[in-house]
Amino acid sequence: MKRRFLVVAVALFSLSVIGFAQGRDQPSAKSQERIVREVRHEILMLPYYGVFDDIAFKVDGNTLTLLGQVARPQLKSDAENAVKHIEGVEKVNNQIEVLPASPFDDRLRLALFRAIYGYPALEKYDLGVQKPIRIIVNNGRVTLEGVVDNEADKNFAFMRASGVPGTFGVTNNLGVEPSK
Repeated sequence: MKRRFLVVAVALFSLSVIGFAQGRDQPSAKSQERIVREVRHEILMLPYYGVFDDIAFKVDGNTLTLLGQVARPQLKSDAENAVKHIEGVEKVNNQIEVLPASPFDDRLRLALFRAIYGYPALEKYDLGVQKPIRIIVNNGRVTLEGVVDNEADKNFAFMRASGVPGTFGVTNNLGVEPSK
């Protein structure tokens, strides 16, 4: 009788340990939301993360994948170092692209910033520290990333960027904030 009880107890304990380990491998939805919030916070707090950089990420279980483009090489490693200590993140796959250094692209970035954020209809987006319209320049090709309030602002930003001399093409990936 004691032996039978011991076998049942060991079997139940083994199943609970296996269940715990499986639960640890796949974080709960609440845990995933916490990881997303913490990663977003850490990225936004990076000291050199600016309007000419765009960092995105995706969480798949315990693996965090960093995506996007940055103008400064140091920002790629800073982003990885900032998020790898977050509880629940066991692996960081850093796929951030470092844009080539180019004085031409640097001048174009400044001209694009002035054209977009200096336009009266778009000045409202220049208020915060983190700008909602990201300007990515790679060898004269421009990509606009981020979110604006309405379709008109999205079109204004595209037209302003397209009118800057020296751009070889503009891709408008701006999203529109859903109306409440």
